[in-house]
Amino acid sequence: MTYLSKTKYPVGSSTSYRLFCDQLTFCFSTEQFHLKFQKIEMNSMRKLFLMLFLFLSSSYLFASGIFIPMDAKGQTNHLKAYGITYYALENGLNVQWLLNYRGGSFLISDTEALRRECQIRGVSFEIISDTKVQSILEGIQSPSSNMEAVILEKAPKIAVYAPQGNKPWDDAVTMVLTYAEIPYETIYDEEVLGDALLLYDWLHLHHEDFTGQYGKFYRNYRSTPWYIQEKAEAEALASKLGYKKVSEEKLAVALKIKNFVIGGGFMFAMCSASDSFDIALAAEGVDIAEPMFDGDPSEPGYQAKLDYDKTFAFTGFELERSPMVYEFSSIDMTEKRQISTENDYFTLMEFSAKWDPVPTMLNQNHTVLVKGFMGQTTAFAPSTLKSTVLVLGENKLNGEARYIHGIKGKGFFTFYAGHDPEDYQHRVGDPKTELELHPNSPGYRLILNNVLFPAAKKKKQKT
Repeated sequence: MTYLSKTKYPVGSSTSYRLFCDQLTFCFSTEQFHLKFQKIEMNSMRKLFLMLFLFLSSSYLFASGIFIPMDAKGQTNHLKAYGITYYALENGLNVQWLLNYRGGSFLISDTEALRRECQIRGVSFEIISDTKVQSILEGIQSPSSNMEAVILEKAPKIAVYAPQGNKPWDDAVTMVLTYAEIPYETIYDEEVLGDALLLYDWLHLHHEDFTGQYGKFYRNYRSTPWYIQEKAEAEALASKLGYKKVSEEKLAVALKIKNFVIGGGFMFAMCSASDSFDIALAAEGVDIAEPMFDGDPSEPGYQAKLDYDKTFAFTGFELERSPMVYEFSSIDMTEKRQISTENDYFTLMEFSAKWDPVPTMLNQNHTVLVKGFMGQTTAFAPSTLKSTVLVLGENKLNGEARYIHGIKGKGFFTFYAGHDPEDYQHRVGDPKTELELHPNSPGYRLILNNVLFPAAKKKKQKT
């Protein structure tokens, strides 16, 4: 037997290290090796072995993961951290979303490019060893912990349903996608009716009125240039697409979107896009628009003709008949709210990460209290919610739902009430929010949770 057969394992050697030594010993003990290296002196062999040992040992010290903390103290820019995670998915890196672990942190395979990108974007990160990774995952997997590690598989392709050109309002989703550096494409009625939704995984509904009543802005803005122009453009587009009325064309769009979700798509809507979407579905085949909107009177007794079975989230709601009232229906609680700005917060519900990973993902945050904010649709009346809808965030003091989620067919939808999470009472024509001033916004984090949601490897929801 040659020299290495007598060498003892170092104290504390790992199993992999011992196997390595055994294999090395076998190679050194062959006749071919013996003949080739019989003239090598013992000191040279010891030096060779020492070099191999140091190399093997040092490999256990190398970093094996990049940890993106998402708690309040650990992260300097929560919003851009989502962009980093999306970047990692685009580049084929392994990504895990650590639900309920330090605010919903991310664990990503380590590359020099990713480190550099974190530094450029100002995102806090830690380089952790393989041992640390295993320790974190073992703690998460413990049955006693309300945590879970979810694998993110691919970067979802994102579409924003919005008209071209500048409008007298902005949109929270497009602002945060731009700030987080997450790519998206803008589509509108022509693309939707042309089946372009088949190309996307996730769809956001921009500030939109699917009932053909132009946002119910008639009372305050009917004489303004932007309102007149918008109405004319909508009528021209409907005519171009073969519809007599804008309401009919918007219904056709809503039905295409409904089929997109049923087929497995993910839809996210804010403010009036959420309730006007369901109202349009319920009113399919029923004229609910007054003459100033579509040129002829509404259908007599239209309230009784609504079909709530066709909607996603809402049921039993009463429509607002007057065109002079800036409201669609009893779904919204804007005029029923009795709460001061200082006390206007809503609470994120807690779910079981292991049994209900879907709502847990959507509620990942560094706080359970989120500042309230208003919109044309500020909050949802609980009495109008279907029993199949899950409330993710609620204002218990005011008895209202602010953030809801549901399943439709093979797909999912999320409705988020309010217009801008960092502008309490945003009005038409107000300047847009500068997210550089709100890099840790809990309200905007909820939007980005939904953006990453389609990337997750899904488990069956129990709730």
